[in-house]
Amino acid sequence: MTILERYDTNAVAHLTLNAPERLNALSDEMLAALQSQFDALSSDTTIRAIVLSGAGKAFCAGHDLKQMTAGRQAPDKGAAYFKDLFDRCAHMMQTIQALPQPVIAQVHGIATAAGCQLVATCDMAVAAEGTRFGVNGVNIGLFCSTPMVALSRNIARKQAFEMLTTGQFIEAEEACRLGLINKTVPNADLASAATDLAETVAAKLGSAVKIGKQAFYQQLQMPLSQAYEYTGDVMVQNMLQADTEEGIAAFLDKRTPDWTQ
Repeated sequence: MTILERYDTNAVAHLTLNAPERLNALSDEMLAALQSQFDALSSDTTIRAIVLSGAGKAFCAGHDLKQMTAGRQAPDKGAAYFKDLFDRCAHMMQTIQALPQPVIAQVHGIATAAGCQLVATCDMAVAAEGTRFGVNGVNIGLFCSTPMVALSRNIARKQAFEMLTTGQFIEAEEACRLGLINKTVPNADLASAATDLAETVAAKLGSAVKIGKQAFYQQLQMPLSQAYEYTGDVMVQNMLQADTEEGIAAFLDKRTPDWTQ
């Protein structure tokens, strides 16, 4: 069995976490598989959007606690193992936002701890009605400090802190209201809704989306005046592309653009 499955259609790569018996936990093997696929996708110009889903009854239950327990008890691991684990996870999460293609989480069942972090890290997310989200490590004495990084960059501080300190789940509708996900749909419509969103994005000029995604995350870290200066330069770079010139001409001529990318 392949721990991470992939198929491509209409310029969209579909990645499926495929360890349902472990609720698609982010084990060492799963992290390595995700990192490998994202590294390959970073230079794949045929792919313009990515959908990330989970097999079985859950999207992702976070880190593999059994594996972490074994790492803690091994005489040659301990602190070094945990540091390496969280570094690898953080690198994978940051790779998602560094990709030129938007990544859409297709979420069902539960997304907990690092699984909730994964949803928060993806550029967009669609969830089935009834999906529950939590950063509930505090319930077992492990505060979700690394998941907190992505969560607190998605939703307001007080709501994030409440989730982190109470360990309580929120439902899909509340996750949508708070801004953790984009929309909720009936479970039967989940795959088609995520695919439709991905194909809508994939139909845009790939180079423009790539420039825009990079600029989106960069400007969020800047003071207002610096953000405007930076994005102004990005707009200039974008405007000078031949495909952008063609896109504008096609709009004025009321025709479909003939893009080369």
